[in-house]
Amino acid sequence: MNAFTTFNLLDLVDAVGEDEVKQILSDFSCSKNDEIETFIKRSAMEFAKRKMSITYLVFDEEMNLSAIFALTHKAIEISNEGLSATARRKIQRYAQLDDNHNSYMVSAFLIAQFGKSDGQTELKGNQLMELTFEVLEKIQRQVGGGVVYLECEDKEPLLRFYQSDANRFRVFDERYSLIDNTKYKQLVRFF
Repeated sequence: MNAFTTFNLLDLVDAVGEDEVKQILSDFSCSKNDEIETFIKRSAMEFAKRKMSITYLVFDEEMNLSAIFALTHKAIEISNEGLSATARRKIQRYAQLDDNHNSYMVSAFLIAQFGKSDGQTELKGNQLMELTFEVLEKIQRQVGGGVVYLECEDKEPLLRFYQSDANRFRVFDERYSLIDNTKYKQLVRFF
């Protein structure tokens, strides 16, 4: 198995300069998800500068950009209805039940973008998730928290990946985007 190295986009800018990082980002391609490719090429740098989200770049041993993930934080509402006793106990470590709405409002780490570069065969999706959680665990140690959130299109392969025993996300809600006419599943995982 190849070794992969993860860099915070802002740290990489400090190390090699913004122009070099822009060139690295411009070479990233993800034909499976145009949204990820567009984000990397058009928004990742600006979002990082404005601290809206921080993108992490994953390089292989030859320093080829293999994958990316972007992290931020977001307040989410999780309905108490239908939660298992175990999930209820976990969420109560981070939030209190709002009796008026029968839901929990919790600050969560959001995996805003997550994807591999075209042609990348060595890095598996579960490995990329492990690298993501390595970063999240460092952040958690600094600021606390323990809820991770993401959204994905309502597609069986994506849901199967995120809900696998290895990744342990669980659907808690869904939303429909009128902008791109797409239904998204909202998933959560506790540390």
